[in-house]
Amino acid sequence: MAKRGGYPGGMMPGNMNNLMKQAQKMQKQMEQTQAELEAKEYEASAGGGVVKVKINGQKELTEVKIAEEVVDPDDIEMLEDLIMAAVNEVIRAQADDEKEQLGKITGGMGGGLGGLF
Repeated sequence: MAKRGGYPGGMMPGNMNNLMKQAQKMQKQMEQTQAELEAKEYEASAGGGVVKVKINGQKELTEVKIAEEVVDPDDIEMLEDLIMAAVNEVIRAQADDEKEQLGKITGGMGGGLGGLF
């Protein structure tokens, strides 16, 4: 029986070039989206707005606002809980936004396409 010529996996050179171009385009889109995400600012609050926090797109805490009426020297634990709740909420908001924005590019294949990017 004669051996068939061709490329492994049935990929033709033109198809491989197209795949590489698509991968490069996706990488550029991901880099642009990542830069846009890093430039964003996220805000969350707790306790009906008595504690407000902001982070930037690099997950750095940039602002904490505490309403005067919630500062009770006899109940520091409540204030700590409110701050923790607000910070956790703003981190979740940033992570959800990042996942959504990058998911638009990758089509749900995961943030890094198996480590390719």
